[in-house]
Amino acid sequence: MYQKQINALKRANRFRERKIFNNDLFDFASNDYLGLANNRKQFKKAFNLVNSYGSFAPKASMLVNGYHPIHKMFEDRLANLNNFEKGLVVGSGFLANISLIEALVRKGDVLFMDSEYHASGVMASGLVGDRVIFFDHNNPEDLEYKLNRYSAKRKIIAIEGIYSMSGELCDRRIFDISDKYDAILIVDEAHSSGVIGNNLLGIFEYYNIAPKDNHIKMGTLGKAYGSYGAYILASSQIISFLENRAKPIIYSTAPSVFDTALALVNINLVYKNAKKLKKKIDKRLKLIEKILDIHSISLIIPIVQQNNSNAIELQNILIQKNFLVGAIRQPTVSKPIIRLIPRLGIKIKKLKKLLRYIDDM
Repeated sequence: MYQKQINALKRANRFRERKIFNNDLFDFASNDYLGLANNRKQFKKAFNLVNSYGSFAPKASMLVNGYHPIHKMFEDRLANLNNFEKGLVVGSGFLANISLIEALVRKGDVLFMDSEYHASGVMASGLVGDRVIFFDHNNPEDLEYKLNRYSAKRKIIAIEGIYSMSGELCDRRIFDISDKYDAILIVDEAHSSGVIGNNLLGIFEYYNIAPKDNHIKMGTLGKAYGSYGAYILASSQIISFLENRAKPIIYSTAPSVFDTALALVNINLVYKNAKKLKKKIDKRLKLIEKILDIHSISLIIPIVQQNNSNAIELQNILIQKNFLVGAIRQPTVSKPIIRLIPRLGIKIKKLKKLLRYIDDM
């Protein structure tokens, strides 16, 4: 039925498939930034936490009977750490973006979305029709121009704290612009929470921005926090509105209790050990700058390739040397890249060896 399309993808070196990679590879491809996905001590903590309650499965949607005490513990802890009024646990980052955009952008509103916003947000924008305007990537001037050009009952801006493919931080001025125009600001912190800021709390902390009623922070638990799921942090009013209007929250079975517990114990670990973890992150980024001459604040290191074939070839060469990196191609990126994640789960001497290989190619 779709063989012609599959063949076309293969000819363009854009064909993708799921793979189970050799467990012996040194993993510099995953978004497990802090190496928590392999921490068995934390796994046991989460198990013991879940085991202390009578039920360990969500059983229903959160608005029926699926809201577990661990869900609430997680929400309260994360909201408190980040100085937001209230939190909401969600099944995935994809569902969190769909929840926010589909629910918040009402009749007469306009959504101003960064042109390189995550695919989940772009897909969700299709649900709001002509109420979405894309502004040039990370460009405050273009955003302000379009905010002035389009009138709306409510203006909503959607950006990422750190952009997933480039590793670029959002421009600080966008926060000021959202205040100036009394716009709701959605900040997807999937790749910034647990990575930047003095306590590794993300872009708000990095820029020393105190959350306001117009701010919404969302992110995933499957990256720096070593689990699965997502969260939304906002004012009590916005959280209440989402509970009543966001379809993925109303109609989905509540998030996994165990995954939420694992995220909770990992968030506590990260906050307690933030200074030590930050030193390890800084050490890796300095090594990358020294060897590859790439300066980065994030743990996403994109290395642009001439074409898709080169990206796949380099990935395969490195696999033969026992290293795994990401080979990212269209439509995820406009130009193919090798995406290197200097995660803390691998010793720095292995990172140094990988960087030397890449530098010699």
